Amino acid sequence: MSTLNLRRRTPVRTAVRAAATAALAAALLVPAANAVAAVPAKASSTAAASEVRTQKLADGVSTARITKLGDHHYTLEILYRGHVTAKIEADRRDAGVNANGMFVVLDFDGKAVSWLGGAQRGEGTFPLPDGSTAKVTKVSQGHWTLQIVNHWGDVTATLDADHRNAAVNANAMYIVLEQGGTWSAWIG
Repeated sequence: MSTLNLRRRTPVRTAVRAAATAALAAALLVPAANAVAAVPAKASSTAAASEVRTQKLADGVSTARITKLGDHHYTLEILYRGHVTAKIEADRRDAGVNANGMFVVLDFDGKAVSWLGGAQRGEGTFPLPDGSTAKVTKVSQGHWTLQIVNHWGDVTATLDADHRNAAVNANAMYIVLEQGGTWSAWIG
């Protein structure tokens, strides 16, 4: 005759077993939950940054590589013979650069334009290509402003280059103002 060996569960043994089971479950589930939560965020940022296009620039030898980073957020790298020579970022405002006499504007919707020449420097009032006027003022060292004044004398836009370049797409008239007071305007 065989005897059954029944083990009695004591309250202490049950509590220890329950605690061990909970600890094991936590150890297994927390990393899995973090991994699952991290995947969508990583995938969405990768998907946004993966939208890339290129276009030729006005000098005929450089290329712009434009990358969308998010809504109204783009970067533009100027490539010359495979090397990045300049980078600008338009994050909810237009951005621009003077790349050795070639001016480039990237607007916050990802449109890029470039042109050669037309650089002017210094304070004063200057005619713009659309018939309006640029009023350029030196505020301090490394800080210049350019106001676009229409035919009626109203200021329609102000560029503020305060230790960084400023740029604008003003109804298809593009302007770059550098922190040193050099600027250029072009209609595209």
